[in-house]
Amino acid sequence: MAEVGQPFTDDEYAFLRHVRFGVLPPAARPEERVELTETDPRRDRPEPDDDPVRWDLRHG
Repeated sequence: MAEVGQPFTDDEYAFLRHVRFGVLPPAARPEERVELTETDPRRDRPEPDDDPVRWDLRHG
């Protein structure tokens, strides 16, 4: 393996991926892909704080 301070080679990274994940399935081809539509609320923004019941629970 590589010495401390030296980055791994591509072959070493490939070996480590194989040890961790085994044989991966083939990648999906473009014609096999489908577009997903997210129906749940966005998770990258916090929920609004305008609900007085929730405000009371937090600051009560």
